[in-house]
Amino acid sequence: MAGIYIHIPFCIQRCSYCDFYREIGSDSKKIDAFVQALIHEIELRKDDLDGESIQTVYFGGGTPSVLNYDQFRLIFDVLHQYFTICSNAEITLEANPDDLTEAYLDSLSPLPINRLSIGIQTFNDKHLRELNRRHNATQAYAAVANARKYGFKNISIDLIYALPGQDMIDWEEQLDAALHLGVEHISTYGLTYEEGTALWHHRNEGKIQETEDITAIAMFNHLRKKMKENGYEAYEISNYAKPDFRSRHNSAYWKFIPYLGFGPSAHSFDGKTRQWNVSSVQQYIECIRNHQSFFEQEILSKQDFYNDYVMVALRTSEGIDINYLHERFGQELPDYCIQSAAPHLAAGDLIMNGQYLSLSATGIHIANIIIMDLIKV
Repeated sequence: MAGIYIHIPFCIQRCSYCDFYREIGSDSKKIDAFVQALIHEIELRKDDLDGESIQTVYFGGGTPSVLNYDQFRLIFDVLHQYFTICSNAEITLEANPDDLTEAYLDSLSPLPINRLSIGIQTFNDKHLRELNRRHNATQAYAAVANARKYGFKNISIDLIYALPGQDMIDWEEQLDAALHLGVEHISTYGLTYEEGTALWHHRNEGKIQETEDITAIAMFNHLRKKMKENGYEAYEISNYAKPDFRSRHNSAYWKFIPYLGFGPSAHSFDGKTRQWNVSSVQQYIECIRNHQSFFEQEILSKQDFYNDYVMVALRTSEGIDINYLHERFGQELPDYCIQSAAPHLAAGDLIMNGQYLSLSATGIHIANIIIMDLIKV
């Protein structure tokens, strides 16, 4: 089995915290040209998965909900022409809340999209303005209600915590609002100040103040507690799901299942190599149109693969599968992993449960440090 990721790089406006590759604006001619290039890329790479069936399709961005029905229909037509998409495939669309109007959802209803990932981030209008989001809290609530009306039974929302000036009272209110919606999946992220973003500049200029670590940790701990109380499984550090509603697409990434990434800046993995497309809409369109190379590729060494596995597996609730390390790498790297883990096991920051090495409740807070200790350089 395998997955497909499709990167839609367009955004109407630039969020103040985001450093992902995206093109600001909604020029219909440029979007149409992009869709044609995307279709051509899919045709060019139709044999890259050697006939593997497709279990997940994920439209990410950017803001995929800038596309209309006709553009999605063209993409789905070419996907079905060249790939075998399973009847029970998870097909996710990332969307801005204000895009999910009844009219828009009605237009998409003939399409096979069966999961929505809605970028709410917060229900606090003041914080939404600071983040330069283009929706408000009322539109966030309406987006979920509209999605339910049009039959979506698998909805995920994104939340950000440790926002400038946010306190525990506000964070509790955000969690209560999210839980009241009863969505199947919640992804939560502590705000990071990525270099070059508007928030990064505002912090460095003293216009805003970064949340203290002790407060951010308290917010995270409260989040874990509330999620557990309300029946959500913490299956990855940032991801919480009701039973049977884990993100199948993201879980496949963490299990190193092959996937193709289409579109500017999209990444692919075939089990042996990683490939990434050029991070420019214009260059992507021109390269494909002129039959030029539009990607770079890296062959993974055994050590590269081990390091990648450690970095993603330790973030999951299951943790690192030592038996898998033996099967994949032989004796040397599993021994290195156990030896490197020993101080953290002794400190109680790691737990060995049968064949799995996982983070403890305290270890979660220093996950990046532990990961750096376990990878091999």
